[in-house]
Amino acid sequence: MYDVELADRIRAVVHGEPRLAGNAMAVSASSQGGLRLHVDPAGAESLISEPYVRCFQMRGRKMDGLLRVDAGVIGGEDDLRGRVRHGVMNARSLRPR
Repeated sequence: MYDVELADRIRAVVHGEPRLAGNAMAVSASSQGGLRLHVDPAGAESLISEPYVRCFQMRGRKMDGLLRVDAGVIGGEDDLRGRVRHGVMNARSLRPR
């Protein structure tokens, strides 16, 4: 279920930081709940080891470089800001499409 409160928190955090960097989405509230975070696929395994962080799947297919973070583990604004910053840095590192 789409989390309107989380989406509002993301908008507040990204004030001054784009959710889009280049043509890549950095971070968003997932339509299935929680946070959808774009990361470097090479470093995704270390992030997946965190509790309640897993690979994002779309129609049963694992999406490399996309993680789902359960909303319940996203702490205060500093935690959310760190996750958003991680997604923005990754998105900026990608080649434009």
